[in-house]
Amino acid sequence: MPPFNQAYDYIIQPGWKDSGPDHWQTHWQQALGALRVQNDNWTEPALEAWLDGLDEALDAARRPAIVIAHSLGCITVAHHARRFHNRIAGALLVAPADVERPFVPQPLMGFAPVPRQPLPFPARVVASTSDPYCKPHRAARMAGYWGASLVWLPQAGHINVDSGHRTWEAGWQELSALLQAVAHAAAA
Repeated sequence: MPPFNQAYDYIIQPGWKDSGPDHWQTHWQQALGALRVQNDNWTEPALEAWLDGLDEALDAARRPAIVIAHSLGCITVAHHARRFHNRIAGALLVAPADVERPFVPQPLMGFAPVPRQPLPFPARVVASTSDPYCKPHRAARMAGYWGASLVWLPQAGHINVDSGHRTWEAGWQELSALLQAVAHAAAA
């Protein structure tokens, strides 16, 4: 793990069903000393409760916050930014879940539609060409809606434990690139 700018607090925003002990988000939380969003119900997500959970984590941050989100957590960040401007300094959005796809699981339907407004902070979407929960054209469309840079991981599944991404060492490069964009935006 490269050294990261201590001018920021880092917040882990898991997706549906949380990120377990082997998930890269849990490893990153420990490595970064990050705050983690707490939700009462990870299996039956409710948008308002998830927005409150992210807001509470942001309240606990003492410095500008970088949010590291996965899957449904990415959609949560986009909804949060639409409602609460200027709470987030930047976001790494990994494997966004397409909550508008056909046959989306019922618990995720309350997160649709996907927000279509540009995010008011630098963001980087990391998507897979083989994500079973988000087709490439949909990931590209979300990145476009949000004004986020887009990075493709070939054949990387959902970028989670099931696809072999436990510590996800290569992901540190993506966080580093996001931090450069945040610094550039702050200097502009």
